[in-house]
Amino acid sequence: MSRVLLISSNTTKEPMPVYPLGMALIASSLKQDGHEVKQLDLLFNLENNPLSVGRSISQFNPDFIGVSIRNIDTVDSLSPRNTWYLADIKHLVEHIKEACQKPIILGGPAFSIMPEQILEFLGADFGIVGEGEISFNKLIHDLSNNIKTKKIRYPIGTPINQKQFFSPLYEKNMVNYYFDESGMLNYQTKRGCPHGCNYCSYPLIEGKKFRYQSPEFVVDNLIRLKKTFNIDTLFFTDSIFNDRQGHYLKIAELMIKKRCGIRWAAYFRPENITQNELKLLKDAGLYAMEVGSDAACDTTLSGIKKSFKFDDIFTFNENCIKAQIPCAHFFMFGGPQETQTTVKEGLKNIERLEKCAVFVFSGIRILPKTGLSKIAVDQGIISSNNSLLKPCYYVSPLIDKNWMDITIKEAFHRRKDRVFPPEEGLMRMRALKVFGFKGLLWDMLIKHKNNKSRSFKL
Repeated sequence: MSRVLLISSNTTKEPMPVYPLGMALIASSLKQDGHEVKQLDLLFNLENNPLSVGRSISQFNPDFIGVSIRNIDTVDSLSPRNTWYLADIKHLVEHIKEACQKPIILGGPAFSIMPEQILEFLGADFGIVGEGEISFNKLIHDLSNNIKTKKIRYPIGTPINQKQFFSPLYEKNMVNYYFDESGMLNYQTKRGCPHGCNYCSYPLIEGKKFRYQSPEFVVDNLIRLKKTFNIDTLFFTDSIFNDRQGHYLKIAELMIKKRCGIRWAAYFRPENITQNELKLLKDAGLYAMEVGSDAACDTTLSGIKKSFKFDDIFTFNENCIKAQIPCAHFFMFGGPQETQTTVKEGLKNIERLEKCAVFVFSGIRILPKTGLSKIAVDQGIISSNNSLLKPCYYVSPLIDKNWMDITIKEAFHRRKDRVFPPEEGLMRMRALKVFGFKGLLWDMLIKHKNNKSRSFKL
């Protein structure tokens, strides 16, 4: 069996620190297969990254080194920093090569978006696209037995099914760090996304169909987390939690039945949801919802291939108000078919959304192999040979971006529950953290009967 050092390369805490769940899952699968595994989280070891990497390699003497890449950049066209994370990861790979000559294997969601470009830029040895629990084991088996293999492993055969999911191998010191920093931990109950929005990378990373963990598997893992680490707050990181098949409701029912006792939030799609369903979710511990509304009028919703209308967003928000569940809506302006008329219409629509937080982005990060990238090429916004490794943003040629940004900013003037540009939201969150607050924090920007105790003026 082999000794495998896994490194989570993420070093950003914004918008909040997120436990490296992918690394924990790979570690679990490797350990189950009999390998000796060490997990190294660079955010947890932020103050001495070079030392921690060199020390881990020297002490552990790995046969293989896996590097997980979470993000490529900030996906914020207006960020004064607009950090391109791959530059730092390239330094990491170079540092690993100086310390040892063992194979470096890349993986993670960012790598899966543009594997050929990232592998070449970073100069690593191999890479795994998509979920890696099984692929990683197969790759190191082949390498250990001198079986010739391609540099990049793409998903083949049948994806992981309900009986093949692994429980994350959480580590106590890392759990304590992330829970202390953010006030929550994260867990994923299913993979994939069937909705086909033309800008989104989820289908590239996880597939175009939902693949569910059984409710029993999910809830048993949650109870184990609580008992082992005293965790009482979670965020479900599914692409969309409220699947149309109602699997999420079965999880909620079992959480109640087994008296899970965990508060949680998740990403939701603004589609039909009844008061009875919201009550069930709330009884199961739901305390806040992050909503992928994405565009603010029917024309631009159609432009990014959404199957719902703005009236659906409005109705969803009204139902959440009645249920007293705080919501944050996320919108992107400047997408396909955006014009001055749609910007004005979108801002009026947003005014209709009461008792919720709203976060707005300007432009949409263009990613390879998406419908948006094809539109951008057809409209001459990018060339067909653009690798998209460096950030490129789609802004409708029918709109003046400077006018759009100024108009949005003026519309949100003096509104603490309306955030634009995104950097403004990060500044508010940092201020709240200074005062010792933890959690999502945006729920403190809105007024709800059930969160008065968390009201705070910024």
